[in-house]
Amino acid sequence: MKITALIPARLNSSRFNGKLMMDLCGKPVITRTYDAALATNLFSSVIVVTEDYEIHDEIISNNGNSILIKKEYNSGTDRIADACCKIETDIVINIQGDEPFIDKQSLDKLVNIFKNDSKNEINYASLMKLMNNEQDINNPNNVKVSVDDSSFAINFSRKPISSITTLSEEVFYKHVGVYAYRKEWLMSFAKLSPTKFETKEKIEALRIIESGFQIKMAETLSESIGIDTEKDLSKAIEIWGNK
Repeated sequence: MKITALIPARLNSSRFNGKLMMDLCGKPVITRTYDAALATNLFSSVIVVTEDYEIHDEIISNNGNSILIKKEYNSGTDRIADACCKIETDIVINIQGDEPFIDKQSLDKLVNIFKNDSKNEINYASLMKLMNNEQDINNPNNVKVSVDDSSFAINFSRKPISSITTLSEEVFYKHVGVYAYRKEWLMSFAKLSPTKFETKEKIEALRIIESGFQIKMAETLSESIGIDTEKDLSKAIEIWGNK
């Protein structure tokens, strides 16, 4: 099974413009994310997919792999789906460019979902983490996911939504924005029209749910920090400095 990590990346961001090229203790955020994915040794290749020469040149100058496509897309997933046409692979892992702390254990759980799926019944997968802090639960920057007893996603929202455990306890999961797809199903996703709740919530995963498909969720214990704001970057610099 050939597994490829694709990292969609662009400079323009509505919440924190230019964040991927911001310095994180000596290297840009996008380079830190690329290095973290590469260091897991889980993938046949790791590739940054971008429309920006600055990001492309940064990765290439550090002996990395990058595909430059000068085209506008509705989402990062649409971007990597287009690039995927040029790549020979079975499984694609979509890692956000602002996730420099993504770790091997979490990614390995995603990979194993497909390795253990002997009947090829699972086509989409993603990660979630238990939240216990009320501030995190109510933070709209944290996308929440509710799941059924088999860990398939029921809904995603920026508002607090809960899952019910087998012990009838209410729990809250944060959606960690790392996706995995079978290649042909990634291509199918890109052909689906944006859906009503996806557009309202600005959560790509809702397109899959609203279109009648399932997403298998794997729980991670690792705290991944997505850099969406200047405050997030300051926190990331502090954590990196303590490593």
